[in-house]
Amino acid sequence: MTDDPETHPNPHHLGRVFNEVAELYDRVRPGYPDELFADLVAVTGMDDDSSVLEVGCGTGQATRSLAALGCSVTAVEPGADMAALARRRTASFRNVEVETSTFEEWDDRGRRFDVLVAASSWHWVDPSVGWQHAHDVLRPGGWMALLGNVVVRRPGEPEVYAETADLHERFCPGNPGWGHPPLEDGVGLVDEGWGPDSDPGGLFGPTTVRRYPTVQWFDGDGFADLLRSTSLYRRLDRDVREPLLDAVAERIRTRMGDRVPRRCLSVLRVGQRAE
Repeated sequence: MTDDPETHPNPHHLGRVFNEVAELYDRVRPGYPDELFADLVAVTGMDDDSSVLEVGCGTGQATRSLAALGCSVTAVEPGADMAALARRRTASFRNVEVETSTFEEWDDRGRRFDVLVAASSWHWVDPSVGWQHAHDVLRPGGWMALLGNVVVRRPGEPEVYAETADLHERFCPGNPGWGHPPLEDGVGLVDEGWGPDSDPGGLFGPTTVRRYPTVQWFDGDGFADLLRSTSLYRRLDRDVREPLLDAVAERIRTRMGDRVPRRCLSVLRVGQRAE
């Protein structure tokens, strides 16, 4: 199960609900492996002199890794609380500026960048505006990079969503978002290009796609907190969400040994600005 914008009728506004749980989001959501950023540098050629625009920086998880590369980072985040936390988390870096705005409404003030990075955020941007704006704010020869985490499973491994299907149906029946994550080995066979829901319309060239297996381990309460930070659960009414997640935590404690994995493939997609 992922933060799927298609489960909500207004996906480009739903992303702002993370602002309600900024501290929790920063604590439980997965980051990205160092190998991904090393590959980003290798593909784009970015260095200390490069300027990076990050779209939807959240609490600054990817921002910190970008800043550590030595490049200058301008990060844009629509949630005021998320942006404030990102500023605190990046305060030790002199090469980071966080601006509060949606990307669609953000005023670039004529600034141009070498690389645009969006980490688990591009699906919240209106594609009818976002792709063209991204093309416009990049210098000739600039690069677009989308980072994401795809939740996956492995055959035979105990998996939370299967073990709690009855609870989800009891507390929130008929929700089409519930179900098994895809098998890890099968994701790479279908998940190419800019992703299943992204089409730059010729504004960016062919993509380089690389994947990095990662895993987080949680006890019952920790996994419930992880779900609290995701859009699928944020959009539930509190009087539905909290009893459901309390029941999920109890099921993990009593039936799954109070220790469960959450496997992801971190995905890097990089393509150059078309001229």
